[in-house]
Amino acid sequence: MTLVAGKRFDAPDEVRPFSAHGRMDVVELDGGTVGRGTFEPGWRWSDDVKPLAGTESCEVPHVGFIVSGSMTIHMDDGSEMTYAAGEVLSIPPGHDAWTEGDEACVMLDFGGVKGYAQAH
Repeated sequence: MTLVAGKRFDAPDEVRPFSAHGRMDVVELDGGTVGRGTFEPGWRWSDDVKPLAGTESCEVPHVGFIVSGSMTIHMDDGSEMTYAAGEVLSIPPGHDAWTEGDEACVMLDFGGVKGYAQAH
């Protein structure tokens, strides 16, 4: 028999703090891993996650939904896009990103949690 499962982000399976500006709360389900990233004002991947990742840019693909705030994604090829609350996004590997403005960006990540914000 298959069982339906659910978890809450207020009791995550794992919390991955960023260097200075936020964290990724992680829940594990049979269907995959889901993260809730809280990217505080001043957060930038190249400052807050790059030291953990050890790569020049983020090499993790993301499929997500912006719950609140906004974030700019800068691809290695020079293209750039800003996403705001209510938008669904798909980000391929090879990017930097930063929080826009004075409000934390909260994003649900359904595709890029494995290995993200962990020391390699």
